[in-house]
Amino acid sequence: MKKSLLTAIITLLTFSVLAQDYAVDQLENSPRHHEWVTIESNNRTLHNFVVYPETSEPAPVVIVIHENRGLNDWARSFADQLAGKGFIAVAPDLISNTVEGIEKTGDFENSDAARQALYNLEPENVTSDLMNVLEYAKTIKAGDGTFAVVGFCWGGSQSFRFATNAGEAIDAAFVFYGTGPGDTEAYSNIEVPVYGFYGGNDQRVNSTITDSKSAMEQFGKTYEYEIYEGAGHAYMRSGDDPEKPQDDPNVKARNKSWDRLVSLLNDL
Repeated sequence: MKKSLLTAIITLLTFSVLAQDYAVDQLENSPRHHEWVTIESNNRTLHNFVVYPETSEPAPVVIVIHENRGLNDWARSFADQLAGKGFIAVAPDLISNTVEGIEKTGDFENSDAARQALYNLEPENVTSDLMNVLEYAKTIKAGDGTFAVVGFCWGGSQSFRFATNAGEAIDAAFVFYGTGPGDTEAYSNIEVPVYGFYGGNDQRVNSTITDSKSAMEQFGKTYEYEIYEGAGHAYMRSGDDPEKPQDDPNVKARNKSWDRLVSLLNDL
């Protein structure tokens, strides 16, 4: 193997290993209570990462739906940061125990393998998993009876879709750069506000916004969204890296989205 090619491979592998070091550091230095909770769903054990805020009052519960990479370190870090703002975060690992011999996302050999497992999921199973997670969330004694769902990328699409299935069992759905349901009639089942967050440089997703807006308006539903110019897909993750400058478009979009999300959650 040529030296230049070997160097490139080593550099790529090193980057992959270090890419989420900041998320791991954030988790390890968090003062908040973390725990793994298991529930039975679709004839398997579904793992959930749960984080509690440091508060003396009951708190809203937010279900966090991960990207197509599975429940990785950044997704867990986001859940912890959410708890830092006063919310109970429940982040299900939706690909846990969907492949024989693999308990959680972290057990896959790489993110591509995790992504493939996710794309093999049956939509109706994802729905029942999320409904079962919601039922668990209702049993959390520290909760105040308010429930929301927030998702990213694939998880953003699932957040929108879950709103069509959950009815009034949730209080709001937050969609980060995820597409809406393809079936127009599905929007008629939504009973709660849907809030969208999109990067300006993400036309694959943004090209679907008009259809979602039209369908939501057709059925008299609330759909409010912001597009953050200059930001790309998955800007919440890439913009969370503390090594990036504050004027980076993804960092700016992440910070504005974070403030908007927390404000909206506090208003539920």
